[in-house]
Amino acid sequence: MGERRPDDPPLHYAFHVFVCGNRRPEGHRRPSCGAAGSEELRGYMKDRVRELGLKNVRINSAGCLNRCELGPCLVIYPEGVWYHCASRQDVDTILEQHLVRGGRASELMLPEPAEPAR
Repeated sequence: MGERRPDDPPLHYAFHVFVCGNRRPEGHRRPSCGAAGSEELRGYMKDRVRELGLKNVRINSAGCLNRCELGPCLVIYPEGVWYHCASRQDVDTILEQHLVRGGRASELMLPEPAEPAR
């Protein structure tokens, strides 16, 4: 995985969260995070970040992150940590443990993919 180099520009955000918003057609063979409620959870996450007064944090919708079978899912950069996030309680846990405390919400972390990303 790419590491930051000393000559890289400063990070624009302390944390950049991408929430999968992919929505596949009804009856598709694969699930989708959007159909599992990711859009509502992203909105709740944005509201909670404001309520908690967290600065330099960006919560974005993403197209397909290609892990919908494990979703709803999100990834937080710059660390590149992936989470399953299916409820408001999950959002609160991730925000508190990862963004506020600087740790990890290990019980919600996604396993490593079986195959490397292409």
